[in-house]
Amino acid sequence: MNITAKKLILTLIVLLFAVAVGQALFGDGMHVNIDGDEFDGPLGAVLSVLFGGAGLLLAGVIMTAVAMFLCVLFAGLGIVAVAGVALAAAIAVALVSPLLLPLLIPFGLYWFFVSRPRKLRTQAALEQPV
Repeated sequence: MNITAKKLILTLIVLLFAVAVGQALFGDGMHVNIDGDEFDGPLGAVLSVLFGGAGLLLAGVIMTAVAMFLCVLFAGLGIVAVAGVALAAAIAVALVSPLLLPLLIPFGLYWFFVSRPRKLRTQAALEQPV
């Protein structure tokens, strides 16, 4: 950013701040109605700023509480979703496993024939005198 743009932005900020101060001090629209009593002038300005600030503070507290509640809610929903996916996977495996039984028979036979000589070798090694 060049220097003239920086000067222009600074001038505009100062001008807007001066307008805001002038409106706060000499503005004609600042009044507060509390239970039918009208407060205007400097007291109305102070009360309106006080109540406006309190409202913003209260809104910030409420938004923070809602954010924490939503974090807990969505974390719980995420856990439920992960548990649901795990349950669905377990059900899918339970439903598919009887269909995979013909594929498991050759695998089981291969495993049996490969492990049988190994088992005989270990028994022979245990029977050898040391």
